[in-house]
Amino acid sequence: MSLVAVGLVTGAVFVLRPVAPVLSLGVLYVIAVVAVAVTYGLAYAIPVSVASMLTFNFLFLPPVHTFALHDSANWVALAVYIVVAVVVSELATRSRRLTRQAVEAETLRQSDAVKTAVLHAVSHDLRSPLTAIRTASEGLDNPTLELSPVERTELFETIRIEVSRLERLVENLLDLSRLEAGPALRKPELWTIDTLLARALEQLGADADRVEVELPTDLAPLRVDAAHIERVLVNLLENALKFSSPTDPVEVFAAPSSGGVIVRVRDRGPGIDESDRDRIFDAFERGSSAGRGSGLGLAIARGFAEANGGRVWVEPTSPGRAGSTFVLELPVIAERTAIPG
Repeated sequence: MSLVAVGLVTGAVFVLRPVAPVLSLGVLYVIAVVAVAVTYGLAYAIPVSVASMLTFNFLFLPPVHTFALHDSANWVALAVYIVVAVVVSELATRSRRLTRQAVEAETLRQSDAVKTAVLHAVSHDLRSPLTAIRTASEGLDNPTLELSPVERTELFETIRIEVSRLERLVENLLDLSRLEAGPALRKPELWTIDTLLARALEQLGADADRVEVELPTDLAPLRVDAAHIERVLVNLLENALKFSSPTDPVEVFAAPSSGGVIVRVRDRGPGIDESDRDRIFDAFERGSSAGRGSGLGLAIARGFAEANGGRVWVEPTSPGRAGSTFVLELPVIAERTAIPG
């Protein structure tokens, strides 16, 4: 690059000789010096300065094609030129170094901001189940409390549910780190959507009783990573359950689409503003009507859906209908294939 820069400036001086004094054209070599200084630093800029001085002297200053100079004004001009070239290259190098330091400082600041956001986002999701587990365990361990078998069963069930919630939060954090590190590795196998939904409902525990599923019997099989799609469905269902009242059901519908299968998860919650429909799929983002939470579930759902050739989005709410409808679309295999039992 240094040789090319000096060559290009030399060619420009040849072209401009008829319209400008040759001695004044020597300043064009500063362009080559600055370009090399900004790109590669002072170690390359100084040799370019010397090469520019020698080239200008040899080709343009009388007597040409020699390194001798008869006019003392040319000596002064060359001395001033090389000093200016070195100073400019040093300033360019310093500016490059300061820019790099500023970028490193901003990267570090953003990293700290992300860590703070993670802590703020998950603190409530961690605190709530831990508080419930501690309260239930203290009740079971308190000898002064006379608990009936039904009450003990309820406390044990509370502990089991909250432990499962903690496990899913940790899994969400691990999944998010994997998705941010690169494309999710998948192990595609043949599955039916009803089997994947059944596996997802098993993870919801007692909350699965609030989910109403309506599936046709002729849906084509999918070639997907079951763990990924199961996580997508669990996160969509948990999100719908969280924003619906305990007395309202969450409805799940599946239907064929052009080249795929569509699953709709409909809740009876407050709905999602149009301005939030894309933003809520970003990590640590929640809609303006959402409560506290980690904001990880929907980001992971979209990431795993896309890793399996699918997509997730929010449908616009029909006039007069409350709640939100999240849609998962997955591609089916090209040909129907028997799924081994």
